[in-house]
Amino acid sequence: MLQPSPARKRRGRLLRSGAASMVLLSVAGYLAVQYVTGGGGAPGCKVVSAEDGGATYEFTPEQAVNAATITAVGTARGLPERAVTIALATALQESTLRNIDHGDRDSLGLFQQRPSQGWGTPAEIMDPAYSAGMFYDHLVEVPGYTSLPLTVAAQRVQRSGFPDAYAKHEPDATLLAAALTGRSAATLTCQGRPGATRDKGPAAVRAALVRDFGQDVLQPAGAVAGSGDAATPEPTSSPAAGGSADADRTVTLPVAAAGSGTEASPERRGWQLAHWAVANASSLHIQRVSYAGRQWTAGNTDSKWHPTGEGGARGAERAAGSVRITTAR
Repeated sequence: MLQPSPARKRRGRLLRSGAASMVLLSVAGYLAVQYVTGGGGAPGCKVVSAEDGGATYEFTPEQAVNAATITAVGTARGLPERAVTIALATALQESTLRNIDHGDRDSLGLFQQRPSQGWGTPAEIMDPAYSAGMFYDHLVEVPGYTSLPLTVAAQRVQRSGFPDAYAKHEPDATLLAAALTGRSAATLTCQGRPGATRDKGPAAVRAALVRDFGQDVLQPAGAVAGSGDAATPEPTSSPAAGGSADADRTVTLPVAAAGSGTEASPERRGWQLAHWAVANASSLHIQRVSYAGRQWTAGNTDSKWHPTGEGGARGAERAAGSVRITTAR
């Protein structure tokens, strides 16, 4: 019976040792990812149905930021929630709500738009607000798009090789749109684990708001743009804002109806802004969001909006009339 040579034995030991090392490295990498993301593969954000049935959708902070931008661009144009739902379902199919720099042929971005087909320059398409605006520009040109099946409306914009693919994303897109347009109150939460992708502080929050909604988002009702009446850091202390120590870190946003029609109301606008802030919590280092007597705080493990505890006439006025966004120190 032939015996393996010493050299072959050494090679076998090296191969086994190398395989074991690869396994250990893989496990270490997996554990590192779990540590960074909070463990268990938790995506970090969740939206729940405000209706019976308990439907939920879980997603990452990156996806939350992009979904909030797509929604803000649509509502800033006065478009209905159905338009936002179509846009979100399309982006879920095309990029899983991630702003990717590759795709089929020269496709780019959230909607996989192609520079060679006239959608814009690569840099423009990689701007989520721009690409969302381009999608809406084409969607509103589709006759009767609000009454069409979602996959038909999306396909008439996208001209995809998989025309029926958008339909499967409609339930999740509907949940997202209800929360991010403000129709469903206190239904979107995130862990709010700070990232390092953007600057923090009130100035960064205002810049991101203008990027997504336009300059008018900072103006109180009836104010003239450029008059200096824009949203400012919270000037006075309050229990919900964390006291005077938080005054220079809190942006107070005026709440007024956006546009007109049955979908426009101050309360709905308030919840849109509040949910937008939660969706951007990790990227903008937002610690707390308060609106309509409820408050979300970064790092809460129960992922819920809690009563603020503010009382009296002043507390009621604050709760109903403004959204307060407090950034981390």
